[in-house]
Amino acid sequence: APGVYQLASLLVELDASDEPSRILCADALYQMGCVEEAHKLLLLALSRNPQRSPILARLALLQLKKGFVYDGNQLLNKVIRIGDTSCLLPIMDIFKDEDRKLMQTHCHFRALTILK
Repeated sequence: APGVYQLASLLVELDASDEPSRILCADALYQMGCVEEAHKLLLLALSRNPQRSPILARLALLQLKKGFVYDGNQLLNKVIRIGDTSCLLPIMDIFKDEDRKLMQTHCHFRALTILK
């Protein structure tokens, strides 16, 4: 993760508008345990493109991880409204095991609530 972060940071320095490098940078920060820094980077990326499901889904996990269930739900609802949920499975590979379980459990319980 540190090497990925350094490479992604260099790419962002070369082109500040390079969204994939910014997301890669945030993913590396998350993997290194720098959740707040990853959150800030994702918020910056979201401000440039508020309809990007991969960014919204990552932010949803970070909100759930912090215990902000309402905010996490709002972000997940936005991903669903956009209609691009294809990003969720690849992102799940990036999440740490405990966070993957948190997201899966949360989504499962939300789905059950909606069905009821």
